[in-house]
Amino acid sequence: MGKFIKFFVVGILFGIVLVKSEAVSWYRIFEMFKFQSFHMYGIIGTAVGTGIILLLIAKFKNVKTIEGSFLRVPLKDRGFTRYIIGGTIFGLGWALSGACPGPMYILIGTGAFSVLILIAAALLGTYAYGLLKDKLPH
Repeated sequence: MGKFIKFFVVGILFGIVLVKSEAVSWYRIFEMFKFQSFHMYGIIGTAVGTGIILLLIAKFKNVKTIEGSFLRVPLKDRGFTRYIIGGTIFGLGWALSGACPGPMYILIGTGAFSVLILIAAALLGTYAYGLLKDKLPH
């Protein structure tokens, strides 16, 4: 249990950063999808750049996961259709709800309890995906 506390603390700090940077703001997301502001694109670009740098550091330092195995990012299967379909569904859900999965939980921490409806819908969508997974292009 004690080893999970550091991940809990990092999650709380990550949530504070997302709230303070307004990455969980519905208005900022609305601006992004209307191409009216660079704010969200800057945050996403910074996250991608930070992720690349941290993965490279983890690779060279042989960082281990919580289970004790070495951190390894598996190669993705090549394909075009599934990424377009999956990206479109994800983007539509993000645009309709005003939040992607991570910030939904952060919004609960800010007191926006109406997000519980979104989380229930996301869980229902995940369940539906599980039922239809074998019939979808992968």
